[in-house]
Amino acid sequence: MAMPRKGSRLISVDGTAYRWRIRHKPTYHQGNDWSPLTVTVQRAEKPGRVLVVSLPCARPDNWLGQRTIAVRPALVAGCIRRAIEQGWPPGRPGSAFTLTITEEELTALLGEPPQYLVPFLWGMIPEGGGIADLPRCTEIWSREKQTTDQAPSDPQVRATGSPPSD
Repeated sequence: MAMPRKGSRLISVDGTAYRWRIRHKPTYHQGNDWSPLTVTVQRAEKPGRVLVVSLPCARPDNWLGQRTIAVRPALVAGCIRRAIEQGWPPGRPGSAFTLTITEEELTALLGEPPQYLVPFLWGMIPEGGGIADLPRCTEIWSREKQTTDQAPSDPQVRATGSPPSD
């Protein structure tokens, strides 16, 4: 069965076209950082065995704020080449071929140490970074115009900016 076009990206590696994708939403195990970030790859034409690449980090949308990386085409191309070297036959039918990438292999595939990111409430910060590294964010609600007994979702507070008077 061919990988769906929707949600997948094309990449050409050594003259062969492949489709790759990262699952749209995390599984429960991925959200809790019990399972790593995975990328699936399949030949675009005459698809065969699926390649499942397991990376040494969490998904960017994990629920615990564990470190992650941006998956770029250069990394995917390196993983495809590594899988072919290890015996993945992309044109033959069969069960999924799993490639587990270690931290050291990730550095070799990228040609430099990976730049990890840490998910934070409003965005991503570089590992070891701080609040100054966050992108500019919008204030969610102003505390100045609210009393402690009213939620920002109260329609009168939203419409007038102040709680109703009794």
